[in-house]
Amino acid sequence: MSLLINDQCINCDVCEPECPNGAIAQGDEYYVINPALCTECVGHYDNQQCVEVCPVDCIIKDPQYPEDQDQLYQKFIKLTQKAS
Repeated sequence: MSLLINDQCINCDVCEPECPNGAIAQGDEYYVINPALCTECVGHYDNQQCVEVCPVDCIIKDPQYPEDQDQLYQKFIKLTQKAS
């Protein structure tokens, strides 16, 4: 499942540089996550890096994009063109 930044985001700028896939960008009002690029850090890290650094816990699973671990890993392979 892709992650989603909700309206509790305070635009602190700490999540964007942590994303290994470049899925996080500044939106109109707060940061947004591109679901096509979000792998929840599967293939890169054991934990979701944006969630780890978020000071207000505004990053949640996006119910519009249900994906299991295998689907996230397949997305990682597609995005990076490698298997780890």
